[in-house]
Amino acid sequence: MSTSVRPVGGSYDPARTTGGGLAAELDRLEAQAALSFPEELRILRELGLPSGRTVLELGAGPGAVTRRLRAALPAGTELIAADIDGDLLAHAAGPGVTLLVADGADLPLPDASVDFVLLRYVLQHVPDPVAVLAEVRRVLRPGGTVAVTEVDSALWGAAEPSYPELAGVHAKMAAAQRADGGDRSIGRRLPRLLRAAGFERPVLRPFATTNDDHPTDAFAPQLGPRRLEPLVARGVLSLAELALAADRWNRFRSDPDAWVMLLGLTAAATAPAGRGPQENA
Repeated sequence: MSTSVRPVGGSYDPARTTGGGLAAELDRLEAQAALSFPEELRILRELGLPSGRTVLELGAGPGAVTRRLRAALPAGTELIAADIDGDLLAHAAGPGVTLLVADGADLPLPDASVDFVLLRYVLQHVPDPVAVLAEVRRVLRPGGTVAVTEVDSALWGAAEPSYPELAGVHAKMAAAQRADGGDRSIGRRLPRLLRAAGFERPVLRPFATTNDDHPTDAFAPQLGPRRLEPLVARGVLSLAELALAADRWNRFRSDPDAWVMLLGLTAAATAPAGRGPQENA
């Protein structure tokens, strides 16, 4: 078992998320945004992503989505990128973006000061998602929108050919995240979490990304064996399991008929109107 210091951002440690350390993780996040953010943005606009107002991206990390949001929003929109990891957030610096180093459960922002909040692949890593959502509700203006994009390990997508022999490897990956305080099955609970934090009218919207629209190799940072290498170093996976995963990925990527679909879930809800700051206490 690893004896390293727990990461600053709950179960997320950018230096241990993929083989190759921090530099490889920055590349993975950029590739992830390139794959799915166009579909995510379509949904965010349907859910009310505002123009000319204040948008907070909470858990912005190195800014792979921040840069895309800035390009998609009108120049008059104030965009705040917040993250608990200041070193990671420094990569998100750019024109038209305000950086804010802060814990998502204790934001240094006034009550009712933001119109739209996006949390993308954040809640799966925090030990108390409702506490973070309650703080989001505090900073949202009445009638403002929160959007949460997440995964669910049981609804990750589909692949053909599939390799049932990898089920144990994937289960160990999810268990390792749980041991660090995270939850890769959080997607199914998003509407209930939003209600528990006091939001109204939650909705859930799925989105899909396939290799009909992107080259199969573009999925390598998410599905390839490098994601598993840190788990070998931690003693969670064996070298034999890593070799099995690498072999199956190489078979998949070299199969001209292989097909993969990754699913994501975006939930959104509204901050109740007519509330005062004390109602969030």
